[in-house]
Amino acid sequence: MDIENFNSAYFIGIGGIGMSALARYFFSLGWNVAGFDKTETPLTRELQKEGIQIHFEDDVKLIAPYFLDKTTALIVYTPAIPSKNKELQFFKESNFTLLKRSEVLGVLTHSSKGLCVAGTHGKTTTSTLLAHVLNESSLKCNAFLGGIASNFNSNIVTSNTSPYTVIEADEFDRSFLHLSPFASIITSTDSDHLDIYGDANVMLEGFQKYSGLIKEEGFLILKKGLEIKSKAKIITYSIEDNEADFYAFNIRFEDEKFLFDAKFKGRTWQAIQFGLPGIHNAENALSCIAFCLELGLSEEEIRNAFITFKGVKRRFEYLYESKETIYIDDYAHHPTEIKSLIDSVKLLYPNRKITAVFQPHLFTRTRDFMEDFALQLSRVDRLILLPIYPAREEPIKGIDSKFLLSKTTCSEREVIDLESVVSELTNLGNDSLLLTIGAGNIDKLRTPIQEMLDNTDKNIVE
Repeated sequence: MDIENFNSAYFIGIGGIGMSALARYFFSLGWNVAGFDKTETPLTRELQKEGIQIHFEDDVKLIAPYFLDKTTALIVYTPAIPSKNKELQFFKESNFTLLKRSEVLGVLTHSSKGLCVAGTHGKTTTSTLLAHVLNESSLKCNAFLGGIASNFNSNIVTSNTSPYTVIEADEFDRSFLHLSPFASIITSTDSDHLDIYGDANVMLEGFQKYSGLIKEEGFLILKKGLEIKSKAKIITYSIEDNEADFYAFNIRFEDEKFLFDAKFKGRTWQAIQFGLPGIHNAENALSCIAFCLELGLSEEEIRNAFITFKGVKRRFEYLYESKETIYIDDYAHHPTEIKSLIDSVKLLYPNRKITAVFQPHLFTRTRDFMEDFALQLSRVDRLILLPIYPAREEPIKGIDSKFLLSKTTCSEREVIDLESVVSELTNLGNDSLLLTIGAGNIDKLRTPIQEMLDNTDKNIVE
């Protein structure tokens, strides 16, 4: 499909993080862009401020004339939109050109050099870091990201000169199989989305098929230990296995700086300073070192960009810091991600009491990883569980937050609703570290908690 035949793009489900990035991209090209979503959010409000028209009622009559010409209008939709959506039905019945978000990304990677980051964990931070380093270098890039990058305050990066496009390759719904990567990072292949894949082996097969799409003249940066093959050159990395091609070690926090060392190709880089703390982030950074060196960047370019990296909204994001309390918000919604988060905060703040507020995401994921969730959540001092966020799912009998709580061993633990959290946190005490964790609507707590902590600290000072 020649995307240049179109000059208008209409998005059904425009408020999604991936959909909004594509909307911003086409808007930057001068296209007519608009869309529908069922709920107004801070992200949809930002799109509207930028000049993109959005409505929140499923009504074909609200669609502007620009998008009713099937010869010039491209219709993009997300699989999260139900098939009974009236606007989606209209465009299908009228034989418009409809593409899923992942299919549009596939078209874009065919027309540029796609630099893709795949994996069940770490892909948002890693792809955002890669985009930041390239943007700070002479190479530049375009990028479609799965989160709001703090450096760009956006989920998109554009360049009129760069041949490279950084894309977060999403395994959900096998979306990444639409891509055509020139090169890729694969961070992990842990079991997830079993409601889609069925079992871990089928999911691994999906990653193998994705790896087979990488151009032979390109390369694959692969976490050591993953059983993935590729016709392209494979370079391994690890923070655990010193037999990897790139190995990071001596991960530490000194003089309020997060540092690590790296060995590769007979060389050693010492005291690499990284702007985003966390053991897992050192591993993400290591993969980008390997990737960027393959693209021809210098040590100086990489080091300087690492120092200025500010991370991604809701990925190990510091929202409040005082002598009494540190508050970090994180999108972690899988046991492996929660383990990495808790490992990191224990390394950075070994003497602080950890209070975690966790919102499980999906009934199937909670059921499939119940024991692993309980194991990791039991490592905090105080645990507050919210009801399971259902997203696209119906409830499963016997699977709820109370059952998950019964599996944990924290001395302080409870299940409460979202609206009661802030009042429950007013007695955190000194030397406390607060975590809000999850991928649902737990982000609604961010501002109220910040305001509560600020008022509490002011009262202590007074």
